[in-house]
Amino acid sequence: MTKARANLLTLVVSILIALGAAEILLRFLPVNTGLAALPVNAQSPVFRFTPDREFVWSKGGLFDLVNRGRVNKDGFVNDQDYRAQGPPLLAVIGDSYVEAAMVPYRETLQGRLAAGLGERGRVYSFGASGASLSQYLIWAEHAHRTYRPQRMVFVVVGNDFDESLLAYKRAPGFHYYAEDADQRLSLTRIDYAPDAWRPLLRASALLRYLRLNLMIESLIRRPFAAPTDVGATFGHTAAQASPKRLDDARRAIESFLRDLPRYAGLEPERILFLVDGFRYPAPSPEMAARQKASFFHQARQAFLAAARAKGHAAIDLDEFFLKEFSHSGQRFDYPTDGHWNGLGHSVAAKAVGQFGFIAPEITD
Repeated sequence: MTKARANLLTLVVSILIALGAAEILLRFLPVNTGLAALPVNAQSPVFRFTPDREFVWSKGGLFDLVNRGRVNKDGFVNDQDYRAQGPPLLAVIGDSYVEAAMVPYRETLQGRLAAGLGERGRVYSFGASGASLSQYLIWAEHAHRTYRPQRMVFVVVGNDFDESLLAYKRAPGFHYYAEDADQRLSLTRIDYAPDAWRPLLRASALLRYLRLNLMIESLIRRPFAAPTDVGATFGHTAAQASPKRLDDARRAIESFLRDLPRYAGLEPERILFLVDGFRYPAPSPEMAARQKASFFHQARQAFLAAARAKGHAAIDLDEFFLKEFSHSGQRFDYPTDGHWNGLGHSVAAKAVGQFGFIAPEITD
């Protein structure tokens, strides 16, 4: 064997040993396991996760935020296994705020409501990161057909409005509004099939660490990506509020509220919306003006008004966040993640209770 080949062999063996050592080490650390979404197609149109499995959710290369949870037998993040029969049911529907993979179940909105009701009622949650109003209809229909809830609570956040339109987002597995031949917005499904390498990703702690914790794909693409000018953001969405974007958001809101009775199977007064807000007082008059001019502010106000006009209960959570912050001075989100923490979920749960939405047939 030549010296060059020997050196190459030594290098290859050293790399393999290093990778093996990294794999072994990472198996003892809280590497993000992912939630393993199931295929979505005509035969299985409801977005869900691989059922009946434990998961680890963590963020960042140094595991800044770690949580352990469970996907139940219906494929949603919830410690409970759902039953078709039982006490009156409240369904909680939303995106990552309801999925709440970073929050211990007992501290979530649904966990707190379930604990408060005890044996008097059931509280089941249906949600996944990246969903929007258009997808919420599919989960509402699934909940209605399978579990017959007496009431529903929807958590509405800043990127739920324009991102309900296919023109703005098309994540595989979700439903979006798109114009039909009559220029009417109707739901369309984007099918999802897991990549063939997914089992390898789930089996390797090193691969999961690189992809889910370090987000290596984004790091690799960043130098080659076209420059963007997103500017300021409020409510997890760009602050820029062009007339077209606002008009599109209003169309999405109108279409969602138009279709909701058919998918949820409930009277308007049995549906409550929790609408996220800015959460904290504006630090200056200039910032207050920027917030008021932002897309988030205008879209959420349009949603609150439209929902109430349809006879739904709709809570502006800023009324509760600002009151709690003035009292405690504590934050409702994480230092490295903008989602609600346990206190944020507590405020939302208290809003449901104080509003009197939990009906007598559930609380008695």
